[in-house]
Amino acid sequence: MPERQKNQDPVFLQLSELASEGSGGRICFATDDWFAPAEWMLKDSEPVFIPDKYTTYGKWMDGWETRRKRIAGHDWCIVRLAAPTSIKGILVDTAHFTGNYAPQFSIQGTRLEQGEEELIPERGPEMIGTACSEQDLKLMSALKSDQWTEIIGMTPLQPGYEETRKQYFTVDKSNEVFTHLRVNMYPDGGIARLRVFGEVQPDLNALKKSQIDLIGVLNGGQCLSYSNAHYGHPRNLIKPNRGINMGDGWETARRLDRPAILKTDENGILQVPGCEWAIFKLCSKGSVESILVDTNHFKGNFPDNVKIEAALLDDKETLQSAQWKVVLNNTKLSAHKEHVFREEMLQYKGPCTHVRITMAPDGGISRVRLLGKVL
Repeated sequence: MPERQKNQDPVFLQLSELASEGSGGRICFATDDWFAPAEWMLKDSEPVFIPDKYTTYGKWMDGWETRRKRIAGHDWCIVRLAAPTSIKGILVDTAHFTGNYAPQFSIQGTRLEQGEEELIPERGPEMIGTACSEQDLKLMSALKSDQWTEIIGMTPLQPGYEETRKQYFTVDKSNEVFTHLRVNMYPDGGIARLRVFGEVQPDLNALKKSQIDLIGVLNGGQCLSYSNAHYGHPRNLIKPNRGINMGDGWETARRLDRPAILKTDENGILQVPGCEWAIFKLCSKGSVESILVDTNHFKGNFPDNVKIEAALLDDKETLQSAQWKVVLNNTKLSAHKEHVFREEMLQYKGPCTHVRITMAPDGGISRVRLLGKVL
């Protein structure tokens, strides 16, 4: 059974997260969505509690909550991960579910092949106050999801008080890749949020057929290290779609070494001693053809300029031995804007396996795309 983490945040939280709505995860099926639909368990936002908010079906809760079960069985749902993933850790959050959390849970997983997901009955846009039919259960039985690989065995959950709500589980299934998870609640109740952390395992042969985002998380890009993530983690830079707000990007604290009076050079670049950086591993060795840097939502806190460098490392080399070459030299940025840098504006274009993104002096960037070809 995966080990439950205690006391400190586990290392796997630095990996890509593949279950949340913003990452591309979604609910395919649920046995019951009475008080709160399973989709809400994948929300990007932190769970909230509104004391006086009720719906036609009962108390409004920010997560997935089923009715008190009065028939045989237990509740479960199917989560489709954003991409095929080698899972390293899972977070189950019961925030605000204090007298109605699921007493126990388990998680199973599988890799569904193309066409198998078509066996799952179509899910409607508004599921609150509903439960699956006997016909739906019969259709789902063809997937034999109750026989999928056990990732986390039946395990007690803690109530959703602040000191007990977040429960972390390290997963050791390094040789297996999963596309779908079955989340079981025994027998019923609520879970506020589910997060699944791991490494995307892309089909590189498919990626070689066209220009792709070499750094994109769904293609296998991964954030390895960074200097500062005070307001937002740099792994947000490589998520799909545009950022939904400032919290859905990489934002640092204001650097304390900023000069009292700022000066610029002849190109308008601020002359500051410090900067913030983040290093990413590309999905594979590739060559860069264009770059997009998006400061969407960052209007009074965008960086003055950005610099992007690349390095080529083999499997035995570490980041400490990287020889960084400039792809895009220090370039001014603007507020709340997509900046496109085409091939003729780039210096070193590859081959490369890693990139370092540097902002100066500090601030926030929503997304970065490195468009190119897998070599």
